[in-house]
Amino acid sequence: MDSARARQTFFATCAPGLEPVLHGELCALGMARVERQTGGVHFEGRIEDAWRANLELRSAVRVLWRLARFPARDSDELYAGVRAVGWERYLTPAGTFAVQARARESALDHTLFVAQRVKDGVVDALRARFGSRPSVDKESPHVRVQAHLFRDRCTLLVDTSGESLHKRGWRRFQGRAPLSETLAAAIVMMSGWDRRAPLLDPFCGSGTILVEGALLAADLAPGLLRERFGFERLPGFDAAHWTALRAAARARIAPPRKLRLIGADRDPAVLAGAAANLAAAGLERAVELEAADAAEFAPRRGWNAWIVTNPPYGQRVGDERELEPLYRAFGRRLREHCGGYRLALLSGSPLLSAALALEPERRTPLRNGALECELIELELPRGT
Repeated sequence: MDSARARQTFFATCAPGLEPVLHGELCALGMARVERQTGGVHFEGRIEDAWRANLELRSAVRVLWRLARFPARDSDELYAGVRAVGWERYLTPAGTFAVQARARESALDHTLFVAQRVKDGVVDALRARFGSRPSVDKESPHVRVQAHLFRDRCTLLVDTSGESLHKRGWRRFQGRAPLSETLAAAIVMMSGWDRRAPLLDPFCGSGTILVEGALLAADLAPGLLRERFGFERLPGFDAAHWTALRAAARARIAPPRKLRLIGADRDPAVLAGAAANLAAAGLERAVELEAADAAEFAPRRGWNAWIVTNPPYGQRVGDERELEPLYRAFGRRLREHCGGYRLALLSGSPLLSAALALEPERRTPLRNGALECELIELELPRGT
């Protein structure tokens, strides 16, 4: 049996703190042997399951295919382990590849040297079999190989995603500090939004939370908006099977008719950028945008809506102090006008979180890029 047709081992990576969300997604997809680990989730399946994971997962950054694991106590042992892999299943001499290495608690701790040695093993294995070798292309290779060394053992993986999965294909406008698509989708899912109640973002910026919310509500697989994945360039790729997977996902799309998704920002230029993003995702009719100041936030009473938002929090003490009045005013509007609403707010500042004067039911540590954050969740009290 072709090794790619047998059960394979995969690892879907995610931002720190999102492992429970990703674990739930993979379980919902029916993947086998799903196991939460630091930095991602392990699962097993056929190569087509990796295609489906790339197509469907909202919180994952990459889907990696584990090829081999072996001792690598020195350079020769690393090279021998790499050469023993049947690289013709993943790469042809006419193709291109790049190697990325990581090392921790290992005798081989120079990652550039490790990457070079892995490259040598790949090249020599294919040259011995075919008489020619693939080229290295660090910018846009056909195959991206990852070598992870931990305690003198090497794990070799192939990246089936290509570009990071946060690059959905819909973003036309960045804004000053855009939230990543994967983190935005995860926050919406963590909020417990039922996909029927109104979803409000009073600090909508470039519209990332609203786009991801609309995709989730419509059951639109985020990978449908991308042009290409890394697995499409691997030997043996079955284009007909992939077309069928995409067609099945497309047939499932069902935008709710009466759902209201509303975003606001006080900067008209930012709202124009959000509108461009929504249009690129085909969602310009699904989301309402309005120019409004969050310090005057007063949505309709009786909606029992979800507020999912990522307000500005600055990275310097001066910025925090300048934002304190906005947070105090926003917290006051939430208490006065939003009784019974659910709130999920991403905060990067304990000072600003305190300025809201709210009592969170749950605080979940997350990372927004390199910035330590927390997701604050609560049901806003009624009658205050």
